[in-house]
Amino acid sequence: MERVNHPNYYKDLSGVECIEIVKYRDFCIGNAIKYLWRAGLKREEGLEDREKEIEDLKKAIFYINEKINMLEQND
Repeated sequence: MERVNHPNYYKDLSGVECIEIVKYRDFCIGNAIKYLWRAGLKREEGLEDREKEIEDLKKAIFYINEKINMLEQND
């Protein structure tokens, strides 16, 4: 159950878990932080570590762009 509730890639060297930060942010910002937080830490079968890190960074960019689009539509 530890892999589900407290995976290692969501905990930094201080022991702080990503959820303790992102739960206070909106969905897009929270997801961007999550993907930045785990970039370079999460492994995925079938992907090289570098490829997975790039994927997570691109996901963070996606959510940042979504947030920007939402803000611009409200102008």
